[in-house]
Amino acid sequence: MITIKDKTFVPFISAEAIQTRIQELAEQINQEYADKQPLIVVVLNGAFLFAADLSKHLTIPCEITFIRVASYTATESSGQLKQILGLNESIEGRDLIVVEDIVDTGLTLYEVCDQLQAKGPSSLTIATLLFKPAALKKQLDLHYVGFEIENRFVLGYGLDYDGLGRNTPDILVLQ
Repeated sequence: MITIKDKTFVPFISAEAIQTRIQELAEQINQEYADKQPLIVVVLNGAFLFAADLSKHLTIPCEITFIRVASYTATESSGQLKQILGLNESIEGRDLIVVEDIVDTGLTLYEVCDQLQAKGPSSLTIATLLFKPAALKKQLDLHYVGFEIENRFVLGYGLDYDGLGRNTPDILVLQ
């Protein structure tokens, strides 16, 4: 249990379970992209740990780039996408794997993927560590999902509460 500001969080998904699932996702990606060279597009800030650990297990040739978007204020999604740092590489004709920490409403990721699709990639798939089906407002094709979870606020392993808690190796849930 940890307390950040005014909120208390309790254990939810262990670091060991996270690492095991990431290895399984990487094996799936390695098989499905065996004859390709994808560009891994990491959505910052939250997905940085997931992307780092995932990429350690990828045996296929790949490149990694980062975009940064924001749509959260404290514990609520604002539903408004603010692109802060964009993509510098040309993605036309490339196979993209968008790596996200969590998909809840799907509004942010839908907009991100829409903007990326407009740049003409040959394919675009999504890898997310966490997915909250009950919170989904925009339909997305999530090809790689680490864990489906209930619609509760989570923290740790890259996910934050008001900028804090990203460095927790486990995923915790708001008590």
